[in-house]
Parts: sequence; structure tokens; C-alpha cells
Amino acid sequence: MLTKRIIPCLDIKDGRTVKGVNFENIRDAGDPVELGALYAQQGADELVFLDITATNEKRKTLRELVNRIAHHINIPFTVGGGISSVEDVSLLLQNGADKISVNTSAYRRPELINELAREFGSQCVVLAIDTKKEADGRWYVYLNGGRVKTDMLCADWARQGVDRGAGEILLTSMNNDGTKKGFALDITRELAGALPVPVIASGGGGTMEHFVDVLGEGKADAALAASIFHFKEITIPELKGYLQDQHIAVRY
Repeated sequence: MLTKRIIPCLDIKDGRTVKGVNFENIRDAGDPVELGALYAQQGADELVFLDITATNEKRKTLRELVNRIAHHINIPFTVGGGISSVEDVSLLLQNGADKISVNTSAYRRPELINELAREFGSQCVVLAIDTKKEADGRWYVYLNGGRVKTDMLCADWARQGVDRGAGEILLTSMNNDGTKKGFALDITRELAGALPVPVIASGGGGTMEHFVDVLGEGKADAALAASIFHFKEITIPELKGYLQDQHIAVRY
């Protein structure tokens, strides 16, 4: 049986780890190098680094910081934010990233996914989708760190991304993000059931039961969280122990 993955996320702003609620009210959560090293030590399966203001500030991801974190961890490392070309990805891989995550740039120019998959392999390309459930009950894609709404449905964009070569989907529910009230099980299950690649669920993890729900009922291959780990509300070893007790296969 494939084991489920637990992935802490470092949202980076001005060189610091930060966390918000519904993509707003951002507060400091600590030094990213220290946090990355701690999570690797604690048994995290992977680490995700998202430079959350790179696209809006029209600049590239902080490669020096990526390099410093990479030197302190021994687990797969995904980096996203401000990536828009093969050259950007080459630079990040040279600085210690194992995978890269694209979001707004891929939506604006979908051929980017094809180019990256061709150059580096699908296993290197994570398509990050920020999605929000609107009044009509449907999930739409949002861009620029959740600031710009599109008319594209989340499931349609995910399918197109996978067809173009994305090897994984990082799905963040904006409705759930930072609320600690649980992951968005409906859209996660829809994507996980429809796509031939792993789906990482993000947004809303607040209790250990929420992880059981999204990895079980939600059919996610991995669950990503930030504040509960940053602020030591739940540790990775205790979460993995709990998941094992609930008969969810994890690396432990």
C-alpha cells in the first residue's frame, strides 16, 4: 500500500515564514531555515516552500534562502513562487530544490507546464491550484496569491494541467485556509478520484482527525499544513502515530 505523506509548508514573505487566514491577516511564524531543519528531523515526508509575494511583486523566488534551507534538510523539497521559465527552474534545482510548484504563471501561459515537464520530467512539476467555492457551489481557480478570480473551474484546470505534464496537484482551498476547521473534502475527493497523479490537500488542517478525514474520505495522497506545525499545536511524530492508530499508512 502506498503510504500517505505529511508535508509542512513554509509560506515565505520578506525572508520569514508567515501564516494567514483565508490568505489574509498574515503574521510571523519563525525562521524558515530553523523550521525546515526541525521538520526534517521530526520525520516530515517532504517540505514545501512558497514565496507567496513573488508573483505579486513581479520578482523571482529567493534562491539564496532556498539554498540555505536545502543544506539543512534531507527530504524532498518543493519550491514555488515567481517561477515562469525553464531557466528559473534550473536555477532553483541547482540551489537544492527537488521539485518546483507553478501556479499563476502556468495559468497565464499553460505551455509552461509542457516545457517544464519536457525539460525536467513530470515528477519535478507540481501544479499548485488556489481554489474557492463560490455562491453557485462550484470551485473556481484564483491567481496571484488568491487575489484574482478566474472563470475556470478547478477540476477543469487540474485536468488540463495533468494532460500537459504536471506530475502532482497541490490543491489549496481558500475557504478553508488557516481556519483549522478541516480540509475541503469534496473538491479534494473529486480531483483525487478523477486524476492519475497524486493530489496534495492544503488548507484547513486543525486537528489530527482532519488529517484522517482528508487522507481517508478525501482520498488525498498527502496533506499539507502550516500553522499547526509552526506554532507547535501538533507535532509531526504525534500526528503520524495517530494516523497509524487510525489505520492510515504513513512512513513512521
